[in-house]
Amino acid sequence: APPLRARAAASPREGLLDGRAVAAGVRQQLTDYVRQRQDRGLRPPGLAVIQVEGDPASSIYVRHKIKACAQIGIHSRKMLLDPHTSEQELFERIDALNHDPDIDGILLQLPLPAHLDPMRFIQRIDPDKDVDGLHPTNLGHLMAWRSRLESCTPRGVMRLLGAYDVPIAGARAVVVGRSHLVGRPMAQMLVRADATVTVCHRHTTTLEQIVREADLVVSAAGVPGLLHGDWIKPGAVVVDVGTTRDEQGALRGDVEFEGARARARLISPVPGGVGPMTVATLMENTIRAVAYHTSGQTYDE
Repeated sequence: APPLRARAAASPREGLLDGRAVAAGVRQQLTDYVRQRQDRGLRPPGLAVIQVEGDPASSIYVRHKIKACAQIGIHSRKMLLDPHTSEQELFERIDALNHDPDIDGILLQLPLPAHLDPMRFIQRIDPDKDVDGLHPTNLGHLMAWRSRLESCTPRGVMRLLGAYDVPIAGARAVVVGRSHLVGRPMAQMLVRADATVTVCHRHTTTLEQIVREADLVVSAAGVPGLLHGDWIKPGAVVVDVGTTRDEQGALRGDVEFEGARARARLISPVPGGVGPMTVATLMENTIRAVAYHTSGQTYDE
């Protein structure tokens, strides 16, 4: 589907990629779409969120997602499971949702307790209901550039860059991090947009040199302050996906913000940058899923 043309609201904070403003535009478009469905007598989209207790931050993230569903008009169903939930019970919950005609999207909130292997359960989700875009089938479709449901955070990054008309074709892009959650799908989306992409990780010995040459830096390492501000090429665009809580409970990104902001043309703040876009893209994926289920076509923005 073509990219949403959500525009960033005018912001007094010059030089920032304002994810909150762009996400608000995305949510409004999705709200209008759901309202039009309901005007035609169709049921609202349905999203089920499965949370296994154990990670304190997960409850915060789930609340944000449930709140976004309510704002847009998506029916949400939250399943809160005991931290000692067995593999068999979680499999059964997923299987039931796979066959539930009122549920279009299934989100398994990560991380899971140590005794539960997340990939085993992600693979159990029906790929057509995998609104997180993490099922191997959907990741494989992304590799073939024929995907329907794409990883939420990387897709949100692309939405954010598009809203600010950041030129990607021909750009030298660096992705710091290679996880299947962000780094690898992010690199694929940038390649699809005709960037020349380098993927860095903890074994990269020339990280500073590579970052210094980049027109676009996307960091998703989860290491606070990993990228020094003076590494950023003057005029580059920096997207900080990192979210780590410090001892005071404040969120910190991978990029040394003030130093990088002084050199970058645009930079995403933490918080307020990528996070809101991830939630907005999750909502969009839910609507893409219901449109496919009911009409055999993807949601056309």
